[in-house]
Amino acid sequence: MRVSSNPSPDVAERIAELAQQAGVTVACAESLTGGQIATALAAAPDSSAWFRGGIVAYASEVKHDLLEVPPGPVVCEESARTMAATTAKLLGADVVVAVTGVGGPDPQDDQPPGTVWFALRSGDGVESCCLDFDGDPPEIVERTTAESLRRLHEHLRP
Repeated sequence: MRVSSNPSPDVAERIAELAQQAGVTVACAESLTGGQIATALAAAPDSSAWFRGGIVAYASEVKHDLLEVPPGPVVCEESARTMAATTAKLLGADVVVAVTGVGGPDPQDDQPPGTVWFALRSGDGVESCCLDFDGDPPEIVERTTAESLRRLHEHLRP
């Protein structure tokens, strides 16, 4: 799937509008994006009214210890789904987007660079998917951030 390399500030603004209209709170759990999703959401209008915060769990140990990811590989569906569910509980958020993946240049957990697992947790449960992005590490991070915001926006749309 081809994704815009830079998240548009308009996407975060639309997320802000939709979250406020729906009366829901939003949070994120990030690994490879290192806080970029939270930064975009926090910069959106009236973020203090709907954005609960983000957890940047970059190290595998943090995913296991803080976010209750089971032992084993962290670049996998179970990790993303657990990150989203635990973050919702810890931050008291209605909707959580979570990402874990391999930015590169080396593989991790037997996964090639560009492998990214996404999870979105809401009252409807947890949805997850895996995408493969081409590019160097900064491009993979940018694409992952943009895709996370896009997925959050799509979920919040009525």
